[in-house]
Amino acid sequence: MSLRSSYNRKAGRPKPESVPSAEEVARDVRRMKYEQKPAFNYRALSLEMHGMICAKCAREFDETNKRELTVHHIDGNDANNPTDGSNWENLCIHCHEDAHSRGR
Repeated sequence: MSLRSSYNRKAGRPKPESVPSAEEVARDVRRMKYEQKPAFNYRALSLEMHGMICAKCAREFDETNKRELTVHHIDGNDANNPTDGSNWENLCIHCHEDAHSRGR
């Protein structure tokens, strides 16, 4: 008896009924990614709550340049989006880059 055949006979190991196709795997991955996305636009909510100003350098923004203002997750977890805004701070692109490069 080979080692391989004794391995397959161990109790409690379910045999796969079928191997999913590449299309099924891709569909399941898309579904899981969709389910992980926040159900609201936390950037718009943060800009509304905290104003269009950088929390570090105090640079003010308006509609013409608000694309340069980003939302920084204080705890580093971009999936942690409490609706009270306690994990967000608005940072300009320069201050945001500085905040993420400090640990390097």
